[in-house]
Amino acid sequence: MRGPTMIVRPRRSALYLPASNARAIEKARGLPCDVVILDLEDSVAPDAKATARARAVAAVHEGGFGTRELVVRVNGLTTPWGADDLAALAAAMPDAVLVPKVDGADDVATYRAHVPDGTGLWAMVETARSVLRLDAIASAPGLDALVLGTNDLAKEMRARVDDDRTVFLGVLAMAVAAARAHGLVALDGVYNAIDDAEGFARECAQGAMFGFEGKTLIHPTQIGACNIGFSPSAIEVEWARTVVAAFDMADHAGKGAIRVEGRMVERLHLEEARALLDLVAMLATRGVRAAEPPSRN
Repeated sequence: MRGPTMIVRPRRSALYLPASNARAIEKARGLPCDVVILDLEDSVAPDAKATARARAVAAVHEGGFGTRELVVRVNGLTTPWGADDLAALAAAMPDAVLVPKVDGADDVATYRAHVPDGTGLWAMVETARSVLRLDAIASAPGLDALVLGTNDLAKEMRARVDDDRTVFLGVLAMAVAAARAHGLVALDGVYNAIDDAEGFARECAQGAMFGFEGKTLIHPTQIGACNIGFSPSAIEVEWARTVVAAFDMADHAGKGAIRVEGRMVERLHLEEARALLDLVAMLATRGVRAAEPPSRN
């Protein structure tokens, strides 16, 4: 069974774009998001499904997305379009395929059979059944990421969602725990109020506090704040360097726990520190410096 892993590829901001919109696809090639998700599902009307599929496949073949991870969200296999979506993408091979309304491990296995090796498989957590089966879904062979679909989940649960997402606090924690237990990526759900910059920043901070790598987005204007919210702060980077330097001292060789600036630090903290510094190094290759918001420690 897979165990906890330290994932260093940046996935701070994952922007949904309707694949039916050729202009949006072209614009995505120059946006500062880490992940582009070309959507064939919710944002595409039934009479535009075939066009969206063709444009998504063409976008994968044409490339030009640079360091951005290119993911395509397909329609479910229970719809009239899902099988054709998966067949077309099996030949195109984007970085990953995102599948909707996964209710259990059997669904993961079914989709994995349609997605070739070399293409990642990401699953939406957006049904009541998926919440009750998070561990089984996350442990299914061939899955790479859990993506929260909080809008659909709220609808199915008939939930009244407040600014603090009180009704979802348990779900957020358990989704991250399931992902970490099985070495998966975990991405938070979308924020619907595009013009509410303060509320969006607050929800990014909440998602980062829970341990999500990043957040799914519905508009390009959300990218900048999201990248800041899920980037290590200068304080976190300095602490990580301090921890690594302390364990590198000859006096601390082989020790499982040491005292650093008045705090007890174990080797698990060393692993976290090295992963954070690896992420910082990767971001630096993209011209990104450590963010300056308050530390989340």
